[in-house]
Amino acid sequence: MKTANNPTLTQWLQHAAALLTPLLETGPVPADAKQEARRILLEVLDINATTLMLYPDRELTEPQLVLLEPVLTRRLTGEPLAHILGYWYFWDFKLAVAPCTLIPRPDTELLVEQALALPLPANAKVLDLGTGTGAIALALAKEKPNWTVTAVDLEPEAVVLAKQNVKLLALANCQIKQSSWFKALTGQRFDLIVSNPPYIDAQDPHLALGDVRFEPDSALIAPEQGLADIRHICTQAPQFLTPSGWLWLEHGYQQSDAVQQILTNAGFTSVQSVKDYGDQWRITGGLLPA
Repeated sequence: MKTANNPTLTQWLQHAAALLTPLLETGPVPADAKQEARRILLEVLDINATTLMLYPDRELTEPQLVLLEPVLTRRLTGEPLAHILGYWYFWDFKLAVAPCTLIPRPDTELLVEQALALPLPANAKVLDLGTGTGAIALALAKEKPNWTVTAVDLEPEAVVLAKQNVKLLALANCQIKQSSWFKALTGQRFDLIVSNPPYIDAQDPHLALGDVRFEPDSALIAPEQGLADIRHICTQAPQFLTPSGWLWLEHGYQQSDAVQQILTNAGFTSVQSVKDYGDQWRITGGLLPA
């Protein structure tokens, strides 16, 4: 039902953007309130950008307003939109998400791109450590049906979530296990190990800002200035890699030099780092000599 008092699509976007601006300007990376409002509108009403472009003066109906207002209210508290919707996007698919683990981020797609560019066997065995939603593992399994992808996470809730996403994408070549890093993988060898482990220092002021306030500390924070889990993975990985196997990790933008040194000390060669789309050093990896 429409009334003369209902806002148009454009009016609602302007209203929502004005409310969201103070919230998004104080985040760790200032975000565009107009784009955030637009995303809420498109996702909640399940309409496409073309509709918005062609019919900007279309009035919202009462049922549409009933759907939109609680989502906007929750978002204004700082709650991530991904948690409100219950899903988010990664690579070229949609994932179920929950507060028990990290929300997939575009920068992590760099790990997927790097893995796909490596000279791996056609039937490669791949391990994703600390898989969370399963995002990295699922992207690799989807792109490479002949690969066998194993993904592990310590948290039982994350394991359940990742298994749910495997089922949603109907990927037969990806399995999810509960494990504290390599603990449940004794005797197994992989051609590639990837991980987006916790790498934030407990004193980092960014932990009090933005979406990370709603994400679990266990998936964000590591001792030793954020390097403890990375160090553990690098030192243990040679026991689980095939000769000429690769290890690639996501890390903080100031940690590339330290991660390169950790990999070198652990016996890796061809150690290198790659920048993300924001021109920050984001992933580092190396080759285990044959």
